[in-house]
Amino acid sequence: MSVAEEPGRQPRGPVALGLLALLGLVLFAGFVALGTWQVYRLSWKRDLIARVEARVHAPPVAAPGPADWGGVTAESAEYRHVELRGTFLHDRQTLIWTATDFGTGYWLMTPLQEADGSIVLVNRGFVPTDWCGIKGSCVAGPTGETTLTGLLRISESPRPFRHNNPAGNSWYTRDVAAIATARGLTHVAPYFVDVDAAPGTLDAGKPAWPQGGLTVISFPNNHLSYLITWYVLALMVLAAGIYVARDERRLRQDR
Repeated sequence: MSVAEEPGRQPRGPVALGLLALLGLVLFAGFVALGTWQVYRLSWKRDLIARVEARVHAPPVAAPGPADWGGVTAESAEYRHVELRGTFLHDRQTLIWTATDFGTGYWLMTPLQEADGSIVLVNRGFVPTDWCGIKGSCVAGPTGETTLTGLLRISESPRPFRHNNPAGNSWYTRDVAAIATARGLTHVAPYFVDVDAAPGTLDAGKPAWPQGGLTVISFPNNHLSYLITWYVLALMVLAAGIYVARDERRLRQDR
């Protein structure tokens, strides 16, 4: 039995029909707009992934110097494969809490001073909580002028519920400005560099610390499923509108 055949069913009045039509129009337009927005987001995400892949696998280029720092943004430079040369300031390193496939531990952030006096924070890699270098009982790392390659990264923002505490030397994000202030560093680049994995860092299955090359490059791309969902909802609203319109016409024809 259709809605038109239900006993006592009367056609809706102009006000009710108008409100239903307005609601349907708003929902339809909203779902179409959301779906179209996801089309643009899908294109943007694919371009981003392609751009990052190209940067990561490209030969290293010189890291941006002080004259170029003002133009360093996530869009223009993040994940660029760069090369640095300078001297590590091991006495000003900072440990940033993290979790990797090796377990929980720290990123080892060490300032690298270049020949012009500028400083770039270098993430030398992951170290576990029991790494002897944390207590200063091991060699700090390379001395003298060092050349390294890695991926340029943009300074991180504070995490919800986990805030850096410079006074307590407790760190959760690689906030370049905050680290530079806490360590008394000046003329510091507004980015940091995740160092590449060194050849032969696995010895008999045991990783050598710090372990570089652990940058996670992952960009979830669910925009195709989102746009399909929004467009399907728009079609469902359209189908519901057609159904109501047909039933209203039948009701009026049966009167």
